[in-house]
Amino acid sequence: MNLLTPRYWLLWAGVGVFWCLTCLPYQWQLATGRQLGRIGYRLAHRRRKIADINLKLCFPELDETQRQHLLLQHFESLGMGLVEIFGAWWLSDNTLKSLGHIEGLEHLHAGLKKGKGVILLGAHFTSMEISNRFLSQHTAIHVIYRAHENPLIEHFMTKNREKHAEKAIPRDAVREMLRSLKQNKALWFASDQNFKHKHSVFANFFGIPAATNTAISRITKISGATVVPFFMQRFEHGYKIILQPALEDFPSGEPQQDALRMNQLIEAQVRKVPEQYLWVHRRFKDRPNEEKSVYQ
Repeated sequence: MNLLTPRYWLLWAGVGVFWCLTCLPYQWQLATGRQLGRIGYRLAHRRRKIADINLKLCFPELDETQRQHLLLQHFESLGMGLVEIFGAWWLSDNTLKSLGHIEGLEHLHAGLKKGKGVILLGAHFTSMEISNRFLSQHTAIHVIYRAHENPLIEHFMTKNREKHAEKAIPRDAVREMLRSLKQNKALWFASDQNFKHKHSVFANFFGIPAATNTAISRITKISGATVVPFFMQRFEHGYKIILQPALEDFPSGEPQQDALRMNQLIEAQVRKVPEQYLWVHRRFKDRPNEEKSVYQ
């Protein structure tokens, strides 16, 4: 496919603008992202409504003013996350080293010593793209991703992810995931998006039944891999990358119990930086027993 045809020229121009942005001081980049998020807050009415519903469900203790403030902060975080994608692609290793601090790297090394690979249990936070770049400075990372419908965006995402993460694996390529683990690689995987009922069970997330993918349990059982929770928090002047101790007695043989355990780990991290979680996703789209969607 020819990606230089006129239909892609505007997108090429946008990529060029973001490349120029990565040449600015990093705090300026995030400030720009924050303003982009504010624009999105005003223009992306549908996504703002979805995020507002999610926040209302998950944080019922917040009043209207508090919730709307968190909603605005979330869109600012989305804007910063957009800028971080390009930073993850093009910033130098030295620049990133000065911005990030990793805790718990020993848990990853201990898992890799077992020789059966490590599944990095992640989640969809707005900074997830750059979090993998930080960790790729210490070990080879293979990441699971969802292919983008736009060929040019897909080209850039795959090319630049593989430049730093070694390999990007489509989310349905289970054999490829198992091959990576057999090679004793670290495999980033998130289970916190609603992929309908395929290979999912309902498990509470913020006290609400949410369709949760069971692939991590199944792949761990087959491969014998170690599961290490992996999260990141964005602060005013840098990032904290967090690797937690490996999960014991996982999988348990009960997919729903495993799903609940993963959701509880993610929820605990979300509560620390609630504005940085991906609330614009319809996390509660599917309902048990064919209940009415909360987004209607």
